[in-house]
Amino acid sequence: MAELKMGFIEHLEELRRRIIVMFLALGVAICVGYIYSWQILDFLKKPGARAGIPLNLYYQSVLEPFMVRFKIAMYAAIVVALPVILYEILAFIAPALKKREKRVMYSSLLSIIFFFLLGMAFCYFYILPIGLKWLVGQAGNHVSPVLMAGQYVGLVALLLLGIGLSFETPLLVWLAVRLGIVTPKKLHENWRWAIIITLVFAAVITPDWNPITMALVAVPMFILYEASIFLASFGRKKAKNKKKAALEAEA
Repeated sequence: MAELKMGFIEHLEELRRRIIVMFLALGVAICVGYIYSWQILDFLKKPGARAGIPLNLYYQSVLEPFMVRFKIAMYAAIVVALPVILYEILAFIAPALKKREKRVMYSSLLSIIFFFLLGMAFCYFYILPIGLKWLVGQAGNHVSPVLMAGQYVGLVALLLLGIGLSFETPLLVWLAVRLGIVTPKKLHENWRWAIIITLVFAAVITPDWNPITMALVAVPMFILYEASIFLASFGRKKAKNKKKAALEAEA
């Protein structure tokens, strides 16, 4: 009993240490992001400039410039500190995994970061210019925009993070199939649940629940879901054929 209790306390101590490391990484990243917040804002305004939208951002209160800079720093810190956070999470759960599962999880760490950055790049270069141009274009010549800095940063940053997370779908499907949690056939049969989960995810990350911005997140995510099922099915079939050929060669 004492050994079990001691093991539990040791796990809590390890969890505390890893949480401290994650918060330290976030804290340092927030400080760096705050220093370069206006440069980051200029970077976030470029998709609007490419769409031909004059982005003159405004604020309403004395406190708002600070809050805008802090919000930019928070979003930037999530991206910068992501590798440290993912590593600490995987390192904490690794002792509970089998050797094969550990190998799969650690090998997927770089893939997680790659797909996340790929999704953000796709959103930055393609979705944001098209989406911003369409949304602002609804005003026509009837009303003039007064774009608030905080709202613009929140919309753009959440879309970037949301599309980045949605690009993790192929990797999550591959991991689930590779670890034997689910089969491609089962995933394809549950496409209705996939649509519901996709719409809920899009609603959670969309700041104003606008159906257009929700669609900008949900549609690519569902396409990736279907594409990842096809790729997982193809990889599973290929692995079975390879295993079958190896058994025939041994025979």
